[in-house]
Amino acid sequence: MLLVADSGSTKTNWLLSDKKNKPVEIETIGFNPFFHSTEFVLNELKKSNQLQQFANTVTEVKYFGSGCSSDDRKKIIADALQQIFTNANVFVDHDMLGACIAACYDKPGLVAILGTGSNIAFWDGQKIYPTNHGLGYILGDEGSGSYFGRKLITHFLYGIMPDDLKTKFFSEYNMTKEMAIENVYHKPGANVYLASFAKFLSVESQHPYLRNLIYNGFLEFAETSILAYQQHRQHPVHFIGSIAHHFRDVLDKVAAEKSFTVGKVIVRPVDELLHYYSTFK
Repeated sequence: MLLVADSGSTKTNWLLSDKKNKPVEIETIGFNPFFHSTEFVLNELKKSNQLQQFANTVTEVKYFGSGCSSDDRKKIIADALQQIFTNANVFVDHDMLGACIAACYDKPGLVAILGTGSNIAFWDGQKIYPTNHGLGYILGDEGSGSYFGRKLITHFLYGIMPDDLKTKFFSEYNMTKEMAIENVYHKPGANVYLASFAKFLSVESQHPYLRNLIYNGFLEFAETSILAYQQHRQHPVHFIGSIAHHFRDVLDKVAAEKSFTVGKVIVRPVDELLHYYSTFK
C-alpha cells in the first residue's frame, strides 16, 4: 500500500492507495521539523485512527513537508513515520520537491508555493536548482498566508485599515495589541497563527483596500522571487497553494504586468503526487 503526504505548516494531506480502490483521504495537523520534534510528530500521528488502522499494511511512504530541507530535519520526520509504519520504506523530502513533481512531473518548469509560506524553485525535470528563497515568515514568505496575515494585523493595529473593514476585523477576531504580541512573540507556531487571518481576505476579497493588499503581495513575490529566475522567460510558472487559487485573477494581472506566464494552479499537490507515484514510479 502506498501512502503519499503533502505537509505544510498548517495541515497535512494524506492519500492512501492500493491501486484497486478509491484512495483514502486523511488529514492531520501540519508538521515542520524546525518547530516540531520526532516525539511531537509521533504523538500527533498516533491520534489519527485512520493512520493507525492502516499502519501495518502500508509498504511505501512518500512524504513531502515544509522544513524538510536538510538530512537532520528530514530524520526528525522520518523517525516518527518509521515508528508508525514499521513495514514501510519511508521517503521524506522538502515540500518544494513535492510541489515540483506535482506540477511538472518529468518536465522542466518554475514552481512557486503560495500557502502558509512562500517559496520558488526551478525544476529541470529531475532535480531542483539551488535557491536563495524560502526564508520563512520573518525574513521572507512574500505573497503567502503568513505575509497577508501580518499585514492585516499591523494595518489594523496601526490604524491604517479602513474603518469599515476595521469594524469587521475586530468583530471577527477581537484583536488587541497584547493578543498579537503574545501569539507572535511568545507562543509556538507564529507563522500558522499569522496565516490564519488570511481567510479574512477571501470573505472581503472585493474590497478595494484588500484587492490592493493582495496585488502588492503578489507583486512583491514576483519581483523578489519569480523575476530572479531567467527561466521565467522560457517556462511557465506553476503555483501551488490556496492563496494562488483563491486570488487567481490578481495573480494573472501581476503576471501580465511582469511578463511571465501562469501555468498550473494546484490547490492540493498530494493528488498529483499520488498519480505520479502510482503511474510512473
